[in-house]
Amino acid sequence: MPIQPQPVYHTPASSAAVRQHAMRALFDQFDSLYEGAIAVDCQGRISWIDDKYMSMLGLRDPQQVLGRDIEQVIPNSLLREVIRTAQPILLDIMEFGQQSFVVTRLPLRDADGEVVGAVGFVLYERLAHLKPLVAKFATLQQELDAARRGLAEHRRAKYTLDQFVGEAPATVEIKRQARRAAQQDVSVLLLGETGTGKEILANAIHAMSARAGAPFIGVNMAAVPESLLEAEFFGVAPGAYTGADKKAREGKFKLADGGTLFLDEIGDMPLPVQGKLLRVLQEQEIELLGSNKVLKIDVRVIAATSVDLPALVAQGRFRSDLYYRLNVLPIQLPPLRARLADLASLCDALLQQIFERNGMRRRSVTPAACALLARYPWPGNVRELRNVLERACILSDRVRLDVEDFAAMLPVEAGAEVGAEAAAGADVGVDAAARAVAGHHGAPGASPAAPVVRPYAEALADFDRTVVENALAAAGGNVPAAAKLLGLSRAAMYKRVAALARGGRQPG
Repeated sequence: MPIQPQPVYHTPASSAAVRQHAMRALFDQFDSLYEGAIAVDCQGRISWIDDKYMSMLGLRDPQQVLGRDIEQVIPNSLLREVIRTAQPILLDIMEFGQQSFVVTRLPLRDADGEVVGAVGFVLYERLAHLKPLVAKFATLQQELDAARRGLAEHRRAKYTLDQFVGEAPATVEIKRQARRAAQQDVSVLLLGETGTGKEILANAIHAMSARAGAPFIGVNMAAVPESLLEAEFFGVAPGAYTGADKKAREGKFKLADGGTLFLDEIGDMPLPVQGKLLRVLQEQEIELLGSNKVLKIDVRVIAATSVDLPALVAQGRFRSDLYYRLNVLPIQLPPLRARLADLASLCDALLQQIFERNGMRRRSVTPAACALLARYPWPGNVRELRNVLERACILSDRVRLDVEDFAAMLPVEAGAEVGAEAAAGADVGVDAAARAVAGHHGAPGASPAAPVVRPYAEALADFDRTVVENALAAAGGNVPAAAKLLGLSRAAMYKRVAALARGGRQPG
């Protein structure tokens, strides 16, 4: 019969002796392995540091660091976290300067078991088998940092206020309002016709705000199918529906966390999504589709529209509570026809963009051509102006684009012979444009019959109708092609065609 081993019993006194001996042996062994040690008190202030750690930090006198907060000396230290949780962090990689260290962190306790501080050890040189791990970590960290920089570059604001070109009184006022909006962390509503520069202004407000270092995310309501809007905004939980990704998909609100979310053409948002957007704006929290988990976010919303939102509210197509929530700080952008003093500057800036993007020759516009352009009402505003200038650059061999380069592109009314003053090179501004128009209709008193004058809105509505009908006729009824001819977005063109079918005024 085998002999069973007998258990060994120790008296309390002998157990304590063995424990003390084991602790001394362990500490002596540990002392031969670590490359530096530092301890902090319960307030996270450095209370002790050994010579090895002093050497690593490039210090000569311990008094330089004793009593200072640990983060002031080692920014990435987690010793304060060890004190807070009373739990050790047995193995970690810590970044310090350009180096990565393997570290271990332990809580320090008094005789009653209360945490009175923490101690950290650097383990690197003596543990050679950890070197490949640290090297791999450093490589992955560099790749991650590069990816983050690239993503941040992609999501930062693309435009600044300098790119909202012009010095006309209306333009100066818009820039003043934009600077004020940037100083306030509230919702902004940009109002104006299509092509007036709402996206540029939204980017500029973000770039001047305290959120400039965080993402700027834009969503065009007219470009996202209604069935996908919720997923686009709020994200999707893993496996939320058949065919959904196994990983969570972040929505625009989460991507914009800490920064700005730009909602273009907000008037196109469906009513069901409007209610959910209102809740997000009020509570600053979202739920992924297919999940009950609530995520807190910090997002500033800038919305834009080219339609009459109060009219949509009256028709029940836009929630009044959402309108008031978005309309905290409204900014009305003037159409190009109301800031003709900026026309020459805009032409110069747009031609520079065309030159840089397409590699065409650097062009300019003659004063006579500017006067001609000033007589056209520009229903597509600056976007349409860019379209016309680019087309002229393609079709003309002139370095200085002249009247003949634009006359065939614009309606007969705008392409008629300009007055002698404009042809001689008069400066283009609001007054110059008015003189050119007056020269076209005849100077006051030059005709026995006074010209027929209609209300501006009525005349503009007729002109819009004529422009849309001519473009549709030229494109054979193809709406996207007609939109391209006019330099308008598809959404804006479809709105105009719908209004035309109803017999109403075209939207801006």
